[in-house]
Amino acid sequence: MRVADFRREIAWTLVVLLLAGLTVVALWPRESGSQATDGGAGPAPAPEAPVEPGARQDAALADCTPQPGAPPQRLRGVSTTCMADGETVDFGSVVPRPAVINVWATWCEPCREELPALQEYSARPDSPSVLGVQVMSDEADGLAMLSRLGVRFPSVHDADRSVAAALRLPPALPATYVVTGSGELRRTDPHVFRSADEVDEAVRTTLEGAG
Repeated sequence: MRVADFRREIAWTLVVLLLAGLTVVALWPRESGSQATDGGAGPAPAPEAPVEPGARQDAALADCTPQPGAPPQRLRGVSTTCMADGETVDFGSVVPRPAVINVWATWCEPCREELPALQEYSARPDSPSVLGVQVMSDEADGLAMLSRLGVRFPSVHDADRSVAAALRLPPALPATYVVTGSGELRRTDPHVFRSADEVDEAVRTTLEGAG
C-alpha cells in the first residue's frame, strides 16, 4: 500500500470514529431527576408519595386551630398543610402568642432526639403552645415518625418551603423559634434539646431577651 493511500485510510477511520462518538453523545439519556433550582436554594421539591389512608389517624396530631390576635408580620398569608387533616391553612393564623415553633425533617437525627422533649414540654400546663414544621421530607414519612415518637402537638408540612422562607430558616436543622406575646418572632440559640427543662430554659431566656 502506498503511503498516500495509507494516510487517506487513517483519515477516514478517524472521521468515522468521531462521528460515532458524536452520535453516542447525542443519544445519551439526560438525567431524569434534574430539576430547576429554587432561587439558588437547592433543587425544587420532588413529587411526594401520597399519605396512606389512616396515617393521619394513627399519628393523632392536634388540630391546627386558628388563634386570636395578629400573627407575626413575616408569617402572614403563608399557606401550608395541616398534618392532622391534610387541609390547607394560613400558617400565621394558627400560631398562638406566645408560642414555640420547631422546624424538623425526617432525615435529621438531632430532630428525632429533641421532638420527644418538645412534646413533654408542650404538655406542661404553664408552657406556651408548641407548633411543629416539617420541611424537606415526605409528609407520609413525617407522620410515621411522629407516630413512633409519640409526638402529638400541632404540626404542618411545608411542601413548597414557603414557611421556611418566611422564617428565614438557617441551613442547619433543627431550628426553634419563639413567638412573643406581642407577636415578635425570635430564634433560640442553636441547641439540640434533650429534655423539657432544656426547652423551658431556652424559651424563657428568649422571652426575657425580647422583653
